[in-house]
Amino acid sequence: MKWSPLLIPFSIIAHLAIINSILGLFTPETYSYPLVILSCLLWLLLAIDSDFYTIKRKERFVTELPKFLRKFIIFMLAYFTVLAFMQTPFLPLRHLKILGMLFLVLILFRWSLFFLREQYRIEGGNYVNVVVIGKDKSLHQIKKVFERPDYGYRYKGYFDDSPDIAEQYHLGAISQSYRYINENDIDEIYCAVSRLSHADLKQLIRFSDNNFKKLKLIPDHKGIFTRAMEVEHYGTIPVINLRKSPLDNKIAKTGKRIFDIVFSGLVILLILTWLIPLLFFINKFQSKGPVLFKQLRNGHNKKPFWCYKFRSMALNTEANSTMCIRNDARVTRIGKMLRKTSIDELPQFINVFLGEMSVVGPRPHMETHTFHYQENVEKYLVRHFAKPGITGLAQVKGYRGEIVHKSDIINRTRFDIFYLEKWHPLMDFQIIYSTIANAIKGEEKAY
Repeated sequence: MKWSPLLIPFSIIAHLAIINSILGLFTPETYSYPLVILSCLLWLLLAIDSDFYTIKRKERFVTELPKFLRKFIIFMLAYFTVLAFMQTPFLPLRHLKILGMLFLVLILFRWSLFFLREQYRIEGGNYVNVVVIGKDKSLHQIKKVFERPDYGYRYKGYFDDSPDIAEQYHLGAISQSYRYINENDIDEIYCAVSRLSHADLKQLIRFSDNNFKKLKLIPDHKGIFTRAMEVEHYGTIPVINLRKSPLDNKIAKTGKRIFDIVFSGLVILLILTWLIPLLFFINKFQSKGPVLFKQLRNGHNKKPFWCYKFRSMALNTEANSTMCIRNDARVTRIGKMLRKTSIDELPQFINVFLGEMSVVGPRPHMETHTFHYQENVEKYLVRHFAKPGITGLAQVKGYRGEIVHKSDIINRTRFDIFYLEKWHPLMDFQIIYSTIANAIKGEEKAY
């Protein structure tokens, strides 16, 4: 039984029932009929805008979680806006707690729905029969997707004019596929376009349309596709953007920038306003030079900017060319403490406030190192598609400080690219938490 068409209306009705039940039960003094109607309309509009209710076969709870979080945050803000607009007296803290409870119930329901659907598919329900026309390099990868029982595909095999006797899934030549598809109740056809001529492809399209079969084309990608790619349409022409990042979204950029301004503003007001004068006097007794050290580093789009730090070394001619190493003689006594606790990085919140950096992002390197790494490290410059950060995913994973082996900068670059491709707000909060925890515990590479 294929019950997917019932899943969306069931989810919508269940979500609206949960929202109205909890808000009606716990906030009866404010939850009037106009608010009921507005809440339902608001939830549905947000769902339509974010394409929230889908029945994509490969969607999972984890991959859809960021979309749910964004939708609920907007719903929560709009809910308070409606209450204020209606001039309804309410206790903000109490309503926040109730909305928090609503969030937990909704997310538990959504997880349960995904879990039950996956179990149903594993047991053999909600499946589609699929075959592949043409064997190219992509067949192995797409076959692994088909063989996941929680996705509900039943992979029957492939047709190709180059027979492989040892391959159990080879069903015959391409010309034999049409009869097999009709006789074996095949639902979806996946076609590797590199293996078909233009005439064969047009024939396959006509056959699919005339026999009510879904046809999906696998382009000749030459092995260059990535998970971060996105297909854009220029008129009727599909164009593949290989370097799509969640941070390209205007809402994500705006939200991240607002967080940066608020967070950096608080650090500047509450910490730097008294810490800079204090370190100024301490430095005067230990070594000559300014309390702040500035260095040209490469930021967003490789644009150079002055990166600020508390000076932790005696004045020297190698500051802009040589990284600090273990037991570096240039580091002052107060500098050792600053570097060990990462306090020396705090002035970079000024860079964040000015928009040159972000709280979280790939760490910026001095210009001489950028010029060297871009020539010797594969995809190194990809990390400059985002603003550099005070801390980043690579740093909390252990790749901070001195580059001892080439693998250090390679792995740092890989983590930075992963951050760009998979960014979401929760990742930033997790990185900030890990950074603070590591600073308190102390890090081996903090010297």
